[in-house]
Amino acid sequence: MERIRELIANKQYTLLRQELSDLNEADVAAILEELSEEELLKIFRILPKDMAADVFSYLPIEVEQMIITSLTEREAANIINNLMADDATDLMEEMPANVVKKLLANASPETRRDINHLLRYPEDSAGSIMTVEFVDLKEMLTVEQAIKRIRRIGIDKETINICYVLDAQRHLVGTAALRYLLISDPSETIGSIMNDNVISINTLMDQEEVAMMFQKYDFTSMPVVDNEERLVGIITVDDVVDIMREEATEDIEKMAAIVPSDKPYLRTGIIETWKKRIPWLLLLMVSATFTGKIITHYESALGTYVVLTSFIPMLMDTGGNAGGQASVTIIRGLSLNEIEFRDAFRVMWKEVRVAILCGITLAAANFIKMMVIDCVSIPVAAVVCATLIAAVFIAKVVGCTLPMLAKKIGFDPAVMASPFITTIVDALSLMIYFQIATRVLQIS
Repeated sequence: MERIRELIANKQYTLLRQELSDLNEADVAAILEELSEEELLKIFRILPKDMAADVFSYLPIEVEQMIITSLTEREAANIINNLMADDATDLMEEMPANVVKKLLANASPETRRDINHLLRYPEDSAGSIMTVEFVDLKEMLTVEQAIKRIRRIGIDKETINICYVLDAQRHLVGTAALRYLLISDPSETIGSIMNDNVISINTLMDQEEVAMMFQKYDFTSMPVVDNEERLVGIITVDDVVDIMREEATEDIEKMAAIVPSDKPYLRTGIIETWKKRIPWLLLLMVSATFTGKIITHYESALGTYVVLTSFIPMLMDTGGNAGGQASVTIIRGLSLNEIEFRDAFRVMWKEVRVAILCGITLAAANFIKMMVIDCVSIPVAAVVCATLIAAVFIAKVVGCTLPMLAKKIGFDPAVMASPFITTIVDALSLMIYFQIATRVLQIS
């Protein structure tokens, strides 16, 4: 990085262009992100044209927008024309309408057609993330003819490792791997060597399901077909990596009671961050008033045995933590398709047994601690320990059932994570605590 800054400072742009050309495009993008806006634009303009578009695709969307709006219309059109269609479409979706109109007006007819084609699909669907740059072949072509075609058009395609065999109506009938083409007899036809057992993705499939398909089959690319089984695009594994990161980030934010954001933390403004966090905080604050109502209702018990108050935080925290453990485990299992709603009774039976073991272990440790350190009476210790077992039991059952129920009725299971479950478990734990206390300690 210091070398780059030194060359910029000395205005040795020819040498700088040469050094950048020897680097990987992703590394060049990382370097550009560290520069000031003025330096970034200056360096981007000296990059070789065929490299500039590749570097551009690795930059954050905010930097892409800044570059595009700073370039001349001709320069911007050159970048758009050299981007893969899916990357160009992602950029267009984030740009202001007036800028998009200018970019499309200056783009090549093929680029404009491909972008408009992708923009018509629902957000986060397979159609919206696919690329239309793929190699298609016909069954009657010989291997020699197919290789010539790949040499002619392959340079502009997303991948040439897998070629897709289409009939006259563009129905997907098979695939041909490049390695098989290279080792096959040049006179053989594509139809005789192709794999006709094709696994494809529908254009309307949700991107999370797409990621699961890639995980299941271990493919590096998959074809995307419309409702009539016509090939319209492909999705490659690099797109799936981005999907998995987005989905994981979204789940984590939901599990932390935050409205998901599509921007990096440092690029999200204070007001925007506040808007993302405050709705759940308000909801959880209002729901937590039930806990206060329960404590108020049992003021007489607390007045008679003030010592009971000191154990409320421990009981609530333990219940919340136990519920959080169960919910996070189940939510992850649901997201990976390891658990289905039909497994509900198996999951509950397992969590019940785990809850009993955890509850008894915690109660035993807590009883010793209360006798030795807190020096409370045996009846009070018995009340707290019995409540501890019940709280852990309830927390585990609630923590495992709510996410599965949420998915069954169509909600994201991640919503039913620790903050929401903790609120429910806290209220139930307190009710059990005071019920046991009033009966064991004979409080009126």
